Amino acid sequence: MVPDNGPVRARKALPFARTVAAVAAVTAVAGCGSDATQQAATPPSAPPAGTAAGAAVEPRADLARRVAAAKDRRFVAAYAWTGSGAPRTVTVTLAADGTWRVDIPGGAEGGRSGVSLVGRAEGVYQCSTSGCVRVARAAGTVPAGVDPKVHHPFTDWPAVLADPHAALSVTAAATLPGVSGTCFSVEPTTVSIAPPIDPGIFCYGDDGMPTGVRTRFGTLALSGPPAPAPATAELAGPVSNGQPLSTSAPPAQPSPSRSR
Repeated sequence: MVPDNGPVRARKALPFARTVAAVAAVTAVAGCGSDATQQAATPPSAPPAGTAAGAAVEPRADLARRVAAAKDRRFVAAYAWTGSGAPRTVTVTLAADGTWRVDIPGGAEGGRSGVSLVGRAEGVYQCSTSGCVRVARAAGTVPAGVDPKVHHPFTDWPAVLADPHAALSVTAAATLPGVSGTCFSVEPTTVSIAPPIDPGIFCYGDDGMPTGVRTRFGTLALSGPPAPAPATAELAGPVSNGQPLSTSAPPAQPSPSRSR
């Protein structure tokens, strides 16, 4: 009869099992230590470019931020207008209810007559001493023959400047003389018979206050602190059925060489 060696095999297997368990435990601890060391040695991922503290903001993004703040501002402010005939002061009113008015001395009939453009829910009016005539449904659709241009930087152009999809090239520009804030050079990048905005220099304060603009109609420069806005922009006279005045630019001052 073959002797039963079961207990002997069990006693021999016990030390072997303990050895295997010990080796497995050491391997597991070593593995954990390796992972911990690797995690500790791996530096945190760097922030995306342009998001570091103090990083410069792209001119287009900076302009859009300032224009977004400007769209919420309501005020009455005077702007010196130069470069189109004799220097004048244009008064801009952006009322609390969203209506607006721009008073332009010498803005019609070659500088002989003053006019006001008033934007209300029912349309845009040109007002003069003979009354107010409706000339357009919106600020951006005023006919060229009666468009003094100076209202656009405060009415319809800001929406274009703030639109990230608008076909514009925006670069930093030197500050206009006598103008505070930050200035940007803006150029439409598509060829169009009627571009949504004229090329030019647009300047804004950090709080969104429009401080100046230079474009085809000349230069506007904020000439003093803004005043509180009225509740609404009133028409400068009764509504009539007459014809609007031509807003052709006044003649430029002749140079000394031409005046001889």
